[in-house]
Amino acid sequence: MVTAYDYPSATHVDAAGVDVLLVGDSAAMVVHGHDTTLPVTLDEMLLHCRSVARGARAPLLVGDLPFGSYEASPRQAVESAVRLLKEGGMDSVKLEGGGGARVAAAKAVVGAGVAVMGHVGLMPQAISVLGGFRPQGTSASSAVRVLREALALRDAGCFAVVLECVPAALAAAITEALRPSGVPTIGIGAGPHTSGQVLVYHDLLGMMAHPHYRQVTPKFCKKFAQIGEQVQNALSDYCDEVRSGSFPSALHTPYQLDERATEELSKALRAEGEVGAAEAAERVFEEKKKRT
Repeated sequence: MVTAYDYPSATHVDAAGVDVLLVGDSAAMVVHGHDTTLPVTLDEMLLHCRSVARGARAPLLVGDLPFGSYEASPRQAVESAVRLLKEGGMDSVKLEGGGGARVAAAKAVVGAGVAVMGHVGLMPQAISVLGGFRPQGTSASSAVRVLREALALRDAGCFAVVLECVPAALAAAITEALRPSGVPTIGIGAGPHTSGQVLVYHDLLGMMAHPHYRQVTPKFCKKFAQIGEQVQNALSDYCDEVRSGSFPSALHTPYQLDERATEELSKALRAEGEVGAAEAAERVFEEKKKRT
């Protein structure tokens, strides 16, 4: 699974043969520049979902229910989930947490006919309670709690469960516990023993070099490329060529007037009193003649 947020990235994910594409609320941080996922709204998520749906045809599309769109009641959860499918073009939704209210929301959404992916371990939407972006399940008691939450989401009808920032042994245990019911786990910072893995498109491509982004890039992310460096180099080269006048060259100037059209334009400009403009047009035509 890959997390992506727009049409261009969705087309790349689709072409690569990725099985599942998550339109994550991490768009708040990666795309909008916030420090947490909390500010992104349902309407903003719908915009990202629609963009992704236009670019990806093969993967299963999962839309994140953002903070504030499903916690108030099971009814609110159903209404928000339905919007992600009807208006956003998603195939399913994801919600965080395996506690009582979150489980009730998941069960209601599944009951309404919407497939739900669960999410336990580190829950970015709950950082005010967790005290920040910290690994979860690092003690026996907290590990059992995370396991119980995953099982509760299974019982609520979730078709898969994301395990974020938990020890590899715990991820293996949860994966094994869910295996008999056919519910796969998808790990992110959870080691190699899950059913699948997920990373953010921008993270795995090494796209962002800005100091703020480096601060929020997680430790567990492997960069499979250094696209950000290539982007910076390309932008610098573009600036240099524009400032020096070497871009655009003749190769990138495809639209030209022929001799007759140039003469007619020159006459029309002189009739308007724009002698300098007429001379500029004539000069461009003469330069083109010299090149050919």
